[in-house]
Amino acid sequence: MNLIEYLTSLGNIAVAMSGGVDSSYLAYAAKQSGIPCKAYTVKSQFVPQFELNDAKKIAEFIDIPLEIIDIDVLAHDDVTSNPSNRCYYCKHHVFSTISEHARRDGFTILCDGTNASDDVDNRPGMKAIAELSVKSPLRECNLTKSMIRDLAYKADLFTWDKPSYACLATRFQPGQQIT
Repeated sequence: MNLIEYLTSLGNIAVAMSGGVDSSYLAYAAKQSGIPCKAYTVKSQFVPQFELNDAKKIAEFIDIPLEIIDIDVLAHDDVTSNPSNRCYYCKHHVFSTISEHARRDGFTILCDGTNASDDVDNRPGMKAIAELSVKSPLRECNLTKSMIRDLAYKADLFTWDKPSYACLATRFQPGQQIT
């Protein structure tokens, strides 16, 4: 099944959009499919301003509604204590919050930009996403990072060649308190 067919089969979707190439292309494809959709971007201490700016710019370019959600990730001890699986806790808080906002807006399915090139076995946050039943259409349609870049280029998305960006929390060694 191709991506547009897959998205259409879902009905209506909320897209967790970071402002990177994968989630930007997913939001674009959702919009192109004609299904009701809305993008949600998180503003937190771990997200640099340029990512928020890119998410806003993409949403405007593809004409998809965007909601910026403020989340204080440092309010959670399971994140600030910075265990080796910190990403699990952070993703759980972030995606639970996005899901709440999406449900409030009538969306029952939340999708993220995980693609077929992502190593899900080595990412604790992927466990949280799975537990929360977040769909990963790019991965499920076997779209790799290079394929998505090509598709984003053809769609004239400025993010097509944007470098992958790791969360700011990855700058801290596990066990080092984050303040």
